Amino acid sequence: MIARDARLRVVLPHEPLYPGFARVIWNAHVAEMSDLSESDRAHLMGVLMAVERAQREGLSPDKINLASLGNMVPHLHWHVVPRWRDDSHFPASVWSPLAAGRDATQVQTRIGLTEARLPAYQALLAGRLRSCGLDDGGLGDFR
Repeated sequence: MIARDARLRVVLPHEPLYPGFARVIWNAHVAEMSDLSESDRAHLMGVLMAVERAQREGLSPDKINLASLGNMVPHLHWHVVPRWRDDSHFPASVWSPLAAGRDATQVQTRIGLTEARLPAYQALLAGRLRSCGLDDGGLGDFR
């Protein structure tokens, strides 16, 4: 599912170990959040919080990780990652090596439980993003 407005877009990439993982990507090339106007920062934070709330309500993770990246070019994007104590990397970041001694069956069970919640989460997320003024922008299935 992809949603957007004139300022940003929200993408749900396929991340096999982290179903529900979302990216919020600022369209204009700016290096830092402090380069945005107050209005733009407020809009970005409103969308980030809408994604986080939809993940919390729709997926019931133990924690949400928010990561702002973009080191190679002046570009802002945020990763919004639902996390569970029994995921493949916890308590480290999702970019760290796999957690030592993690039970692969337990990880696959967690992934399956989360995938089962994705349709409800996506519908909830779509409503939250609409309330922020985003639409599908002709890009895809915006439930």
